[in-house]
Amino acid sequence: MSKFNRRRLLKGMVNGVGVSVALPFLEAFLNGSGTALASGRPMPVRFGTWGYGLGGTSEIFVPKKTGANYDLPEEIAAWEPVRDDINLFTNGSAFPDSSPNNNHFTGWVVSRTGVAPEDSNVVPAETIDVTVAKQIGRATRFSSLTATATADARDTYSFLNAATPNAPEWSPLQFYNRLFGLEFQDPNASEFNLDPRLIARRSVLSGVMDQSRSMMKSLGAADRQRLDQYFTGLRQLEKQFDQRLTKPEPIASCVAPTEAPVNPLMDKSADAVKLRHQMMTELMVMAVACDQTRVFNMTYSAAFSSIIKPGYPKPHHTCTHEEPVDEAVGYQHHASWFTRRAMESWADFVQAFKAVPEGDGTLLDNVLILGTTDVGYARTHAIDGMPVFLAGRAGGKVKSGRHIDLGGGSVAQVGYTALRTLGVDTPSWGTLSNESSEVIAEVVA
Repeated sequence: MSKFNRRRLLKGMVNGVGVSVALPFLEAFLNGSGTALASGRPMPVRFGTWGYGLGGTSEIFVPKKTGANYDLPEEIAAWEPVRDDINLFTNGSAFPDSSPNNNHFTGWVVSRTGVAPEDSNVVPAETIDVTVAKQIGRATRFSSLTATATADARDTYSFLNAATPNAPEWSPLQFYNRLFGLEFQDPNASEFNLDPRLIARRSVLSGVMDQSRSMMKSLGAADRQRLDQYFTGLRQLEKQFDQRLTKPEPIASCVAPTEAPVNPLMDKSADAVKLRHQMMTELMVMAVACDQTRVFNMTYSAAFSSIIKPGYPKPHHTCTHEEPVDEAVGYQHHASWFTRRAMESWADFVQAFKAVPEGDGTLLDNVLILGTTDVGYARTHAIDGMPVFLAGRAGGKVKSGRHIDLGGGSVAQVGYTALRTLGVDTPSWGTLSNESSEVIAEVVA
C-alpha cells in the first residue's frame, strides 16, 4: 500500500498551532492506469492588454499612410492626442487552419495565444498576459490584475488555461477595496506596519517548502514534475509575501486615491460603459504606478458586444448584422458609431498612462499594451483585415507611432514581438499558419 494518499497534508506550525496545506492530485494516489525608485534603479517594464469587440470598417478605420505620422480616418480620429504613442497594425489575419472559424472567438484567441481554437468554448493555450506574468509578475502583490467595463464578470480575454478564465473585477468599488483597502502598503508612507496575518501565512509556506525536498525523493518522475509545478506556485506566493513584508521603496508616481468610488449605473448604455471604463482605468493605472502589479488586462466590450446607443433599438452586435449600408457614404452609420466610442475609450486608456509622470518621462514610457479585437470588418465578421494595437515604449525597447501593414500575415506576429520585447525567450509563438518566429523590426528600437 502506498505511503502517500489523497488525505496526506503538508503541515506547519504557527505560534504553536498546527496548520496544513493539501497536496495536488498525484499519480502516487492512483493505480497503474493513470528610474522612479529611490535606489536609482529604473522602473520595471510592465505589460497590459485591452480588448474590444467587433473590429471596424476598414475604409474609415485604416490609415492610407504607413510608417510614422500616419493619418487618422474617421473611426480612429480620437487617437489624435496619443497617435505617436500607438503602433497600429492593420490587414492582419487569424488563420483557422483546419479548425472552423468560430465567430467572435477565433480572431481574439489567435491574437492572444497564436493558436486557432477548435471550438468556441475552449481557449487552446494560456493567453499572452499569463505567459508574460510568469516572466515579470512574480515580485509584486498581484501577479496580474484583470478588469472589465461591461459590468459582467464573464467578460474577459485572459485565460490561465483552457478551463480557467481570469475572472475580471467588474465593480469600481470592489476594485478599489481590493487595491487600496486595508492591505495596501503605501510606498511613500513614513511608517511601515507589518500585517501579522501575512507573517503567519509566510511562516506556513516556509514550513511547507521545507518538507517538499524530502517528499520529492520518494515520488516517481511524473509526480515529481507535478509536485514541482505545484511548489512553483507556492514559491511565487512566498515571493509575494516577502515583497509585502518588506518596506517598499518610495515611488514618486504613486498617488493612491483617498476616497472610495461610488459604483455608477451597471447598465449597457454606451455612456455607462465609458464611465465604468474611466473609473476602472484610473484605479488600474495607479495600481501599476504603485507597483502593485506589472501585468494588467482591461475589457472595454465583449466580442458579442451588447452596448446600447441611446435612442437606437439594437445593441452593437445586432446592429452590425441588421443595419443596411448607407450607399451614400459606404458604411453602416450606427455600427461605426459604436466603433468610434470604443476607439475613444482606447485613447483614454493610453492617455491615462501617459498622464502619470515617472522618472524623466511618463508611466507609458515603461509600459507595453496590446490591444486586440475579434474580427476585421464588423459587418461580415471576417477574420482577415484585422487590426492590432501596441501602445507605449516598453522602457525604450519599442519605437511607437507607426502604422504597419501586416500584408495579410497572422496577427500573432504582434504578440510574438511583444513577448520578445518583454524578455520572454522563445524561438517562436503560435502554431501552424499562425506560428511566428520573427519580430516586427519596424517597431523594435
